[in-house]
This record gives sequence, C-alpha cells and structure tokens, in this order.
Amino acid sequence: MSSVQTQQEQLSQSDPSPSPNSCSSFELIDMDAGSLYEPVTPHWFYCKIIDSKETWIPFNSEDSQQLEEAYSSGKDCNGRVVPTDGGRYDVHLGERMRYAVYWDELASEVRRCTWFYKGDKDNKYVPYSESFSQVLEETYMLAVTLDEWKKKLESPNREIIILHNPKLMVHYQPVAGSDEWGSTPTEQGRPRTVKRGVENISVDIHCGEPLQIDHLVFVVHGIGPACDLRFRSIVQCVNDFRSVSLNLLQTHFKKAQENQQIGRVEFLPVNWHSPLHSTGVDVDLQRITLPSINRLRHFTNDTILDVFFYNSPTYCQTIVDTVASEMNRIYTLFLQRNPDFKGGVSIAGHSLGSLILFDILTNQKDSLGDIDSEKDSLNIVMDQGDTSSLEEDLKKLHLSEFFDIFKKEKVDKEALALCTDRDLQEMGIPLGPRKKIINYFSTRKNSMSVSGANIAKESEFCSRSNTRHDDYLDVGIGQVSVKYPRLIYKPEIFFAFGSPIGMFLTVRGLKRIDPNYRFPTCKGFFNIYHPFDPVAYRIEPMVVPGVEFEPMLIPHHKGRKRMHLELREGLTRMSMDLKNNLLGSLRMAWKSFTRAPYPALQASEMAEETEAEPESTSEKSSDVNTEETSVTVKEEVLPINVGMLNGGQRIDYVLQEKPIESFNEYLFALQSHLCYWESEDTVLLVLKEIYQTQGIFLDQPLQ
Repeated sequence: MSSVQTQQEQLSQSDPSPSPNSCSSFELIDMDAGSLYEPVTPHWFYCKIIDSKETWIPFNSEDSQQLEEAYSSGKDCNGRVVPTDGGRYDVHLGERMRYAVYWDELASEVRRCTWFYKGDKDNKYVPYSESFSQVLEETYMLAVTLDEWKKKLESPNREIIILHNPKLMVHYQPVAGSDEWGSTPTEQGRPRTVKRGVENISVDIHCGEPLQIDHLVFVVHGIGPACDLRFRSIVQCVNDFRSVSLNLLQTHFKKAQENQQIGRVEFLPVNWHSPLHSTGVDVDLQRITLPSINRLRHFTNDTILDVFFYNSPTYCQTIVDTVASEMNRIYTLFLQRNPDFKGGVSIAGHSLGSLILFDILTNQKDSLGDIDSEKDSLNIVMDQGDTSSLEEDLKKLHLSEFFDIFKKEKVDKEALALCTDRDLQEMGIPLGPRKKIINYFSTRKNSMSVSGANIAKESEFCSRSNTRHDDYLDVGIGQVSVKYPRLIYKPEIFFAFGSPIGMFLTVRGLKRIDPNYRFPTCKGFFNIYHPFDPVAYRIEPMVVPGVEFEPMLIPHHKGRKRMHLELREGLTRMSMDLKNNLLGSLRMAWKSFTRAPYPALQASEMAEETEAEPESTSEKSSDVNTEETSVTVKEEVLPINVGMLNGGQRIDYVLQEKPIESFNEYLFALQSHLCYWESEDTVLLVLKEIYQTQGIFLDQPLQ
C-alpha cells in the first residue's frame, strides 16, 4: 500500500485533466455516488498468436471457474494441472501455460485477468499483467473507500494510468523525450480506455461443452499444411467443425439434450503432413528445384506433391503408418483420459485424406481369426499352384549339384524364394547359378501375382489378393504395395468430404465395385461433396454402372431446399410446359394445313370434327401425361440398390450450392473444395447419421 501512495504523491504535482477532444474515447456513464467497494471477479484468458499478433482469448465460463477454484484452493499451484476445452488442453497452473494434449502445438501463456485496456486502433481489450492488475485493484479500492479520485500510478513500462472515477479510467502512453520538453500526459495523444472486470468489456464468453462424450471422430486432412482459403491448419479447421456441431446439437437435438440422452461428439484432428515432410525429402527437393517463380514452386513442393508422395511405395508407407499410428495413439490416450467412455468411433477424411482412409479400411482384418484363416488359404493356394519340390526345380535349371548345400542350410523352396543375391553368395553359390535361381523364383512370383490380380478383377472388387506373403501386400485394387497397419478399433462410419476415391479407383484399373462388397471393419460409408468441387467424384456409378440416377440431395439445415434451387426447378417445369404446349399447337396447325379441302356444304361437319379432335387429342395427351407422371413417380419411389458398401443405404450425398455460387461455378470451384469445415449441412448430416446408430433422431426431420 505504501508504494502505491508514494507513487501517487510523486505524480500529484501534475494533475492533467482530459482534453475535450479526448473525451470521445472515454465511455462516460453516470456515476453511482457513494458506491461501496466490491472485489473484482477475475476471468482466465490465454494468448494465441494470430496473424503475427498476440490475441487474448477468454476461457469458457466453466473452465475459468475451474481454474479459479484451483487457484483459490490454497494448495501449491506448482504441478497442478487443470484440463480445459473439453479435455483437449491442459493448463499447468504454476507455469501459467496451456498445452495441447492430442497434437503438437506451441504452448500459450495463461493469465488471471481483472484489468484491461484498449486503444483506439485496437479491436480487443488486452489484459494487464497479474502483478500490475493487483496494484490497480489496490489503488481502486483506496479510491472507492476514501472517495478520493484522480489517482495516478505508473506502470512498469513508465506509462501513466489515471483513475478519474469508477466509470472513467485512462491509460497514457509515454512519448520519447517527454521529460526534456516538459510535455504532460494530455499532450501525448489519445489515451487508452481502461476497464475493470471482464463484465465491462465486449467479449464473447461461451458457456462450455457438455462433459458427456457420445462418439469420437478422427478427421484426416488432405494435401498440404493448409486446409482452407485462410491457410489455417487442420487443428483450426476441426475446431470450427466442432463448434458448428455444438451449435447444431442445441438447435436440432434440443429434446434429446433436455432429456439428457446425449452429450456431444468429439472431433480430433490427425496430421500426417508434418511427419512426411520431416523425413528430409524437402531438402532433397530443394536441391533440384529451379530458382524461378520461387513461391509457386514452394507451394507445389509443399502441397501438390503430396499426391505423388502417396503413389510412391516409400512415402506411401510413411503416410499410412503415420495416419494409422496417430489414430491408434490418440485413441489410446483418449481412453486413458476418458475411462468412462462407452461410445463408438468414426473416421472422416478430406480430399486425399479420404483416399488414405479408404485404402486403410480395405486392408483391415475383421479379427485375428481372419488373419489365420487367410494365412491358411494362402498356403493352400501356394500348395495347389506349385506342387514341384525344390530338387525338381533345381533339376529344371540344371543345378542339382547345389541341392546338398540348400539341404545343409535347411533352405526349402519357400525360404529360397526369399533369399537375396547376397544370401546365395554367402552360401557359396557362384554368380551364374545365383542369377538363374533369382530369375526363376522372381518370374514365378510375378506370374502368381498376375493370376491373383486376374482373379481379383474377375470378382469385380477384391480388397485382398490371394497371393500375398507374410507382410500382406495388397494389389487387389491397384494400391501401392505397402504394408497397411491395423487399427485397434472398428470404425462405425467413414465420412469422405470432397473425395477423389472414385477417380483413383478408376485410374488404378478398377471398373466396377461388387455390390456385395463392404469394408471388413466399417459398416457405413458416406461420400459427401459440393456440386462444384473439382476434386470430388462419385462412387455409386461404380457399383451400379448401368443405371443413371442423381445423388442424394443433402437438406438445408433449416429445412427444405434453398430458394434459388426451388425457383430454378419451377422455371424448368414451366419452360417444359410451355415447350409442350407450343409443340402441340404447331402440330395442330400443321394438320389443318395438310388436311384435304371439304365442300362448302360440309363446313359445319368439319367444324364439329375439328372441335372434337382437340378434345380427343387433349384427352389422349392428358392420358399420356398422367401415365408419364405416374411412371416418373413410380421411378422416384422405386429404391435404388447401391450395394452393401454403406449397408444398403445411399452413398453419394451432394450439398446445395449457395445462391451466389450458382452465378459462376468456376469462380467458386476452389472454395467449394474447402467449404466443408464450416458447412452446417455437412455437420448436421454427420451428426444425424452418428446419432441414428444410437436410436436418437432429429427433433424435426428435414425435408
């Protein structure tokens, strides 16, 4: 207290009053005379670097209350960890730092905030440090208790804060050389506004997230480190996806929330781009990259080349290992932090990420027993396909003299097929016989692989080739021959956003997917795309190639179709009606011109016939139209069999474009590929399908 009083006495000689010009920055409110002092209510904030600027973001009300309770508990804060943001971040209270739990992210500073300031050019209030906020609070308490205002104190940065009254407090910034020229704080430009307590500043503070987690969804990104037009990371985009889902749960699942039937769905990002580009491949690419158009070449190396990396056996192995191991690691950590979790798991992939998940899912095993049975079937195929012994094979090659060497080393025919040139050399086999043996077994292996691929093509779609060895290389659908890792859980639904799966399968040589095919461990598959997305392709025409039908239209989250789509359909129907009427009138006119002339006495009969003809033709046309409409109605009612890839349900789902997007599809093509993160229609479809598996439905079905 004494230090505060001495600062006030030192600064009492210069008592500047705010100029009339600066009063506009002050928020003048009628003072409440004789108000009693009440302690300020603190709120906890954390600092994020956004666009190279520090931005202080408030914790939601529940997290801030938990942090304050832990701070006020009287226990030592060192080593105290408080989970926040639905368990995705941990706050180390003693360090005042916030750390991400499931992914790599720079730690952010945490602060217990009571006093704030904002300049004219600042968009948000900035909290003072905890120590200086305490000094401000003590000064404010003295001013209220003694009813003595116009208190002045100096900040650690030699900035002056003046408390004129409870509603008018200002912060003057120092100007270089102010002491030499004798300038006063009123001459130092427009002051900053000072506020006490978070309730007096304009900031959005959310209530918090439900504690109960009903379902877990892993989200895998596509090419490049950026996932939208604002060049945000997968973590930031998934944060938006999660926020949209929380809002939709409150509006579309209100009854289930009120009955405490549901909590929320947790979405966690999976990043594979950083591990891929940390292998040193960027350094190798930089050595061969031309110096011209540097930014474009850097963008190509960092983003577009990810597609080529995935088609390379070396880097494809790195990618699938990273994705599967990350999902397994996060799932294990999630269960450790949420031991009461009983919900299911689903996976979602955007762009290339959906193809990675598709390849991983097609190579999963339903159980350990399936692996054993597949090994047995593999052995049966090999035994039936090649019944000759090693001795007979060596006789064919005129190398019988080396049979005793292989017998001594206990090398049978299968072991010899795995031997390399160096292995044979160490056994004392000369160069010529070595080349004959290696060539013989390699050609035999290739012929067996070709026959296995033909079997797979004849069966339309086969996720597993019968010619794999112990590492289970999958070449049944043209995938890169890598070892696909196993997931430690069975996904319930696979969501693909803006997915090129159909294109990649076609390029791999697959023309048709067997309608009876389904993922070994996943029951559902939804291919969701924007109609203008240049990367997205359909799946259903590969299952039913002989039938043309439209994809399922995703309803607007507020119900019905968008107005411009209904208007377009109405105009289309109107133009068709006008066209039919015009053709009918032209047909009648042509008939009247080509009709043979009648005598004048039969004019009345002719008029009667012509009157009767339009009636009959109109009746016939109406009959035809009714028949056509009934047929079309029947065609719409008839269900379309799209196979078992999604459990018998439709697979392709298309979003409704916005009115502004319909003006020029090329202009919004790139944006359409990156629109899914903030699309309420996409998120609502995901939530609807997830909760349907639990028997929970929307409050009102969307049309």
